[in-house]
Amino acid sequence: MLRRLIATAALLTAALTLAPPAAAADAPLRDLAEARGRYLGTAVTAGKLTGGYADVAAAQFGSLTPGNEMKWGSVEATRGTYDWTGADRVVAFAEAHGQRVRGHTLVWHSQLPAWVTGGTWTADRLRTLMTDHIAAEAGRYKGRIDHWDVVNEPLNEDGTLRQSVFGATLGESYVADAFRAARAADPAAKLYLNDYSTDAIGAKSDGMYALVERLLAQGVPVDGVGFQAHLVLGQVPASLEANLRRFAELGVDVAITELDIRMPLPATEAKLAQQKADYAAVQRACLAVTRCAGVTVWGFTDSDSWIPDFFPGQGAATPYDEALAPKPARAGLAEALAPDTPPAPGVCSVTYAVTSQWTGGFTAQVTVRNTGTAPLNGWTVRWTQPAGQRVTQAWNATATQTGAEVTATNLSYNATVPPGGSTAFGFNGSWSGTNPPPTAFACS
Repeated sequence: MLRRLIATAALLTAALTLAPPAAAADAPLRDLAEARGRYLGTAVTAGKLTGGYADVAAAQFGSLTPGNEMKWGSVEATRGTYDWTGADRVVAFAEAHGQRVRGHTLVWHSQLPAWVTGGTWTADRLRTLMTDHIAAEAGRYKGRIDHWDVVNEPLNEDGTLRQSVFGATLGESYVADAFRAARAADPAAKLYLNDYSTDAIGAKSDGMYALVERLLAQGVPVDGVGFQAHLVLGQVPASLEANLRRFAELGVDVAITELDIRMPLPATEAKLAQQKADYAAVQRACLAVTRCAGVTVWGFTDSDSWIPDFFPGQGAATPYDEALAPKPARAGLAEALAPDTPPAPGVCSVTYAVTSQWTGGFTAQVTVRNTGTAPLNGWTVRWTQPAGQRVTQAWNATATQTGAEVTATNLSYNATVPPGGSTAFGFNGSWSGTNPPPTAFACS
């Protein structure tokens, strides 16, 4: 699971969506997803699969991922001694409720037992330990797993191979060996690479793309690529759909595997509305790509979320609150999945990135994308500078600033943006102290 997220851009999708029929909005999410040829899943904690938690997990989600119960440190903390209690419980629960299971994960640099990380291994011995572990775990659940995250988080932020115990000792060959071992142990399961911060087109996703190309060229049985999508409120990548599509065009399936969207606490009505739009935007990106198998939220309730422990002061990242009441994010997923509900015209998304920075100054680029079905005929973008930054010069837009509030409007030559099209403007600004990105944009 994600340990660190580098946020390089701020995104707001301002959408006027058509309200779905009440029956669709009230239908179980798993049924809505299945009707669209996708699954909607959730990570769960085995020990909580009772009472209301179990009821929501069973009713709303068509796929379950054991959050921790299948990780190496959980099942084989002592060498050669296996504890399948938690994993068995999740698999049995899913089978009892007609749900798929995503196996997570066979090989990962984290949550390894001390006997693996503390050992001194030759390449051949470590490879054998790894493939034996895969054979034991994937073999135990043979025919019962929809897809395995075979290798989890193999890359650094720059797209190079992570120097984990596996990468440092075996090099990139460990990825191929792991996939071949998984295929031998469970021939029916779909086999996935999975990583974080690969959701947008950039250095890390480019590295993943190149890795998948190399593996496929070697005949390695990679069936899919998972995009964790641990996102920040208002920052759904504008390139998410295009990124999913380019991987699918390699001939593999893609999936959103660990979706959550965190916010600074406390949650407010405005933040929850933004989160609803963000969840809907991710779901729609998956629906737009034929080979996107589905979306999995990383825990469906805030009471079962990892976010507060790793990002102090942030949370409220899931579609249900701590009392298991649905939040607006749940409605966002339902509306995106509702049948016969086309995107509304005139939908804007905004991406912001600092392209250069120096003492006292910076340059930023803002991209306006039309994600609707009709042309944008004129546009306005508004945001609040979070740390006293000032716009000093703008191009491709008219920008004015009053206090911390900035308004940018189109010029005559870039007023019209076709569906799926985009236009960009830039500005120079001044700053002192820090230069954090705006947390939200309004686009109209």
